[in-house]
Amino acid sequence: MIAVVGGGIAGLAAAYRLQQRGHEVQVFEATDEVGGLAALYETPGDPIEKFYHHLSKSEETIVELAEELGVGDRLEWRIGKNAYYVDGEVHPLDTLPQIAAYPHMSFYDKFRLGMLTQEIDVRGGVPKFDTYDDLEDFEHVPIKQFLLDHTTRGVYENFFEPLLRAKFGSRMDDVSAAWLLGRIKFRGERDLLRGEYLGYFKGGFAPFLDALVDAVGRENITTDARVREVGVDDGAVSSVTVETDGEETGYDTDSVVVAAMPNVLEDLVGYECDIDFQGAVCAVVTMDEPLTDTYWLNIGHEAPFGALIEHTNFVPPQRYGGQHLLYIASYIQDYEEWLWQADDDEVEERWLDHVGEMFPDFDRSSVREVRIARNPRAAPVYERGYLDMVVPYDLGDDAVEGVYYAGMASRAQYPERSLNGGIVAGYECADRIDEKRRSSRTADAKQAGQARSD
Repeated sequence: MIAVVGGGIAGLAAAYRLQQRGHEVQVFEATDEVGGLAALYETPGDPIEKFYHHLSKSEETIVELAEELGVGDRLEWRIGKNAYYVDGEVHPLDTLPQIAAYPHMSFYDKFRLGMLTQEIDVRGGVPKFDTYDDLEDFEHVPIKQFLLDHTTRGVYENFFEPLLRAKFGSRMDDVSAAWLLGRIKFRGERDLLRGEYLGYFKGGFAPFLDALVDAVGRENITTDARVREVGVDDGAVSSVTVETDGEETGYDTDSVVVAAMPNVLEDLVGYECDIDFQGAVCAVVTMDEPLTDTYWLNIGHEAPFGALIEHTNFVPPQRYGGQHLLYIASYIQDYEEWLWQADDDEVEERWLDHVGEMFPDFDRSSVREVRIARNPRAAPVYERGYLDMVVPYDLGDDAVEGVYYAGMASRAQYPERSLNGGIVAGYECADRIDEKRRSSRTADAKQAGQARSD
């Protein structure tokens, strides 16, 4: 039996792949539900994710898995409208005419920004198309320095700086240029006359998650089951000890996939990860009326939240019983910050007050419910030197033989953490386990054959 620690997307993907290869697997999830950051709220219609999700066209592995699981026909590609809120006004930034009309950058600023997003280096007056091919060339370059060198001060101050502050807060100056370039490559297909295509499942990500759980087999997944110990014999995994209902049970195994945050990995096998993570606070606001006509609204001023994501401007409100659903989201870098320490009522009051300041016509009486979710380690801080700190998939040389890592600190979750990255990480671990077991069986067969010939 192969033990998988963590019932999020990465753990379930690892279990699914291993079963495809003919291996027996058991998934142990410490909480009472699987899905991790894909956990759900109920609505009068389809469920809604507690933390916003969508797919970019570059995320191919999750699309392929959806097809395998029989839910590929539920995946829709929709235009997600983006805009920038600056000085009390919403500026759409999806199409070429809208970008040309944006008043807070010069024509030359927009040209330099456009060239960067197309990965064309125009420094020196001669376009170069391979400057940004290797992200590792920019891994130790500060993001501000890079943007000032490769675009303009106007692009940095009037476009990127507010976005970086919203995403990384006090850590924004630590972020590497490699992250930004990787993020540009990660973004999907864009129609210059309409906007960016983003993917979402009919019924949300719940049908996909349910199909994956069914494929793994609910009998092979145990919730409220915390792995307390990884047994080691002669430098290799020999067992896991799992606590359920206050009782501990031992399972024999030679392979463990840790599909959880790196602190779990450290607790179990002593492997220390130097990557810093930031927490997230995310509210789903249920309203009778829409706030804007934009899906993703970036904010160009200091606000108590990072972005407004109006889900029902992306997916029709009819799918949620006519309710209008708005995400208000913010990252936190220090757990002593007010946002992390405040209770839900305090967060709701401050956030909705500021929404009212931004939109004077906002009617607080249209708000029916505010549900707030928190996660202490929602995303990495992609600081300079990040790739030197990622946790290897196979920890045989770095910790214990038979331990594999598929959590958020893996290479698959760079340059941006995503559900697709979780699936890739799960697959990478599963493939390494399968290859090692096949090689071992081949070696054993050769040895047995040699013994018979002797």
